[in-house]
Amino acid sequence: MFENLTEKFERAFKVLKGHGQITEINVAETLKEVRRALLDADVNFNTAKNFTNTVKEKALGRDVLKSVSPGQLMIKICHEELVELMGGNESEVNLKGNPAIILMSGLQGSGKTTFTGKLGNYLKNKKGKKVLLVACDVYRPAAIDQLHVLGEQLDIEVYSNKEDKNPVSIATAAINHAKSKSFNVVIVDTAGRLAIDEQMMDEIAKVKAAINPSETLFVVDSMTGQDAVNTAKAFNEKINFDGVVLTKLDGDTRGGAALSIKAIVNKPIKFVGTGEKMDALDVFYPSRMADRILGMGDVVSLVERAQEQFDEEEARKLQKKIMKDQFDFNDFLAQLQQIKKMGNVKDLMGMIPGMGKAIKDVDVPDDAFKGVEAIILSMTPKERANPALLNTSRKNRIAKGSGTNIQEVNKLIKQFEDMRKMMKMMSNPRNMMGMMSKLKGMGGMPGM
Repeated sequence: MFENLTEKFERAFKVLKGHGQITEINVAETLKEVRRALLDADVNFNTAKNFTNTVKEKALGRDVLKSVSPGQLMIKICHEELVELMGGNESEVNLKGNPAIILMSGLQGSGKTTFTGKLGNYLKNKKGKKVLLVACDVYRPAAIDQLHVLGEQLDIEVYSNKEDKNPVSIATAAINHAKSKSFNVVIVDTAGRLAIDEQMMDEIAKVKAAINPSETLFVVDSMTGQDAVNTAKAFNEKINFDGVVLTKLDGDTRGGAALSIKAIVNKPIKFVGTGEKMDALDVFYPSRMADRILGMGDVVSLVERAQEQFDEEEARKLQKKIMKDQFDFNDFLAQLQQIKKMGNVKDLMGMIPGMGKAIKDVDVPDDAFKGVEAIILSMTPKERANPALLNTSRKNRIAKGSGTNIQEVNKLIKQFEDMRKMMKMMSNPRNMMGMMSKLKGMGGMPGM
């Protein structure tokens, strides 16, 4: 996500490297590269022009502190303007009403029905709401079936009526059903449509007028770039939506939609979809996205994802086991599985500052832990609980059972033992202080 844009921004800032001060000449050179980077990312031309003009005005009007290089100052100004360009602050979904009604709109193939399920899952698990999903795509029976499958998977009720071909009457009947059954939120999934299809656009406008939603969201595929922005403009003129959802942000996207859409339609981006799984949904934070675009990572989002998956009580138990040197392969496997739940491995690594560039050309498959899991699961319960039992014959059996070889098994065991020693050392403050004292006394490391 945004890898090319990040690389080009870094290249632009190199123009200022080594300069002692900001001048009109070196700023112009830098911003020429920045504008080119934005246009290559499929950002609207006027948006890119206004962005660079604002950055230039602010850069030339600031004094550079002795402790801050011109390059650092330019990064800071670009960061501020990127945040502003993408909306400034995060924008929460409006859940006022009893029930709150959310109307979904979007193009065919934008991932709207999948997002409807994700949003229902988010509101149920994160906000504690009783959610009803409504299937109003009367033209595509498969979409109704898809929503029912998602609802069953998420344990969320789905309202549909395949006999009724009028989306307005289906939506109003669903809301009456929701009121009678005390649902907090109703999410109405409508048919995907083309912006140029006036009949379909009129239909969704009628649905909106009939149900008076508290929130209307426009779902757009971020991989369509500038086309997404133009379509958003057409939809907004017709139904005046409240916010935008960018799907498929984990794909090979240039980022133009994320950077242009707020400036063009003046509506905030509220959510981003980052994968196929039902929990692959994030609230859109402009500041965090700007961090990632400029190669600074996104530690806050990484920590939040970790907090969602790691139970405090389990963490305390695990810490006690580490301190007693009882951390075993069962614990290791549990940690791997929790990391997998946090999302795409490459995406997670990209949230660590400085890692994005390092892994740019590295292929990190979603099943990166598959071989490790296979080896651990080929151990007996006794072997997982007591790694000291793993002799040569047992290792050979594990290698055959996991479809690997004994070298790979030995490598994993070695890595596990090294990690266990390090974890035990780090869990004891005295050991940490001792290690720091030794490092302090080593030659070539003065002042550490």
